[in-house]
Amino acid sequence: MSKKLAQTPPMGWNSWDCYGASVREDEVRANAEYMAKKLKQYGWEYVVVDIQWYEPNAKSDQYNPHTPLVMDDYSRLLPAVNRFPSAADGQGFKPLGDYIHSLGLKFGIHILRGIPRQAVAQKTKILGTNYTAADIADINSVCDWNTDMYGVDPTKPGAQEYYNSIFQLYAGWGVDYVKVDDITRPYRRGEIELIHNAIKNSGREMVLSLSPGPTPVIEGDHVAKHANLWRMTDDFWDRWDLLYAMFERADAWSAFIGPGHWPDADMLPLGRIGIRSAGGDRYTRFTKDEQITLMTLWTMMRSPLMFGGDLCYNDEWTTGLITNEEVLQITNSSHSNRQLYRDGDLIAWTAVGEDGSFYLAHFNLGEEAADLSTDLSQLGLSGTYLVRDLWAKEDMETTNTGIITNVPAHGAVLMKLTRQEG
Repeated sequence: MSKKLAQTPPMGWNSWDCYGASVREDEVRANAEYMAKKLKQYGWEYVVVDIQWYEPNAKSDQYNPHTPLVMDDYSRLLPAVNRFPSAADGQGFKPLGDYIHSLGLKFGIHILRGIPRQAVAQKTKILGTNYTAADIADINSVCDWNTDMYGVDPTKPGAQEYYNSIFQLYAGWGVDYVKVDDITRPYRRGEIELIHNAIKNSGREMVLSLSPGPTPVIEGDHVAKHANLWRMTDDFWDRWDLLYAMFERADAWSAFIGPGHWPDADMLPLGRIGIRSAGGDRYTRFTKDEQITLMTLWTMMRSPLMFGGDLCYNDEWTTGLITNEEVLQITNSSHSNRQLYRDGDLIAWTAVGEDGSFYLAHFNLGEEAADLSTDLSQLGLSGTYLVRDLWAKEDMETTNTGIITNVPAHGAVLMKLTRQEG
């Protein structure tokens, strides 16, 4: 995997949280236009079409078992023209990709690992070979929540050629980012390596994201070598218990945080979500304190930031949450990101800024407000430091001993510590 890519965690929008399997071209374009106008200047750049773009009958987040898919003569799935009109006449996603690029943004798609079951049944060809889909399929390797695909047997002749052929197609469409699903739980080493090689063979650089998770931590070295980001978790939604559980996962994966390879805590279920997806049409169920906790953890652990709501409905609060430049600086340029301590439901994370400053986050996962205290010595610091509250955008105090904050239930305080001379 090209480590020139994803030098910082990717930031963008993904269609799943608001439109499930049924997003349409007009909705993708509207979110891209919003991003270009209001978010690009803050580093948001990827526009990702999630699952089932090749299915004409998709209506929600529910999958239609054994439904007909749009496919070419070489076992490769194509966009459904009734949902993506610009894909007519065999153009695929190139017109949509070109439009997103014209806005100064980058284009991404979701795929499921493997080869379409209907290609296997029809014994369609593999481009550039004498093999068919039936020759390379592993019919015992199936997704347990979607019936579209069989796995590809990495040992079969034609397997690499099949993956090469689909990534050549995506390169022609101008794809910059590919999210491959049903590949890390269980962990599919062979197909991950086929995909890794296919991207290299495609002639176009593409960020590789793996899902769903949890990816086994024991595979950390392998996944960091072969992908740019990978999920630490199953699908993350606007439920406190899922956010609570993320702290343990973030701590477990912190050793693998670094340029070109990012543990992924999943999308940000913020703003208006569930329009045609899980849980029904709503604004996020997270309270404002919980949204601060979510964004603070994702930035402190440098998770990719993929916004899940329809951007066009963002209110002032949500916009402020994702355009705070002082907070996003942590995502973009910090290092040594780690959990400093945990005492029950009271947690501190720390990171180091590129300018030599230090970041400190206090989290209170409990049900009542609580005081958290961190001594400078715990951070390995001595001297005098100015403490700035990054969410409030105001200086708090100057200290040469430590920091005590009163943190609301389910809340967080995010601080920057800058050494003072003299």
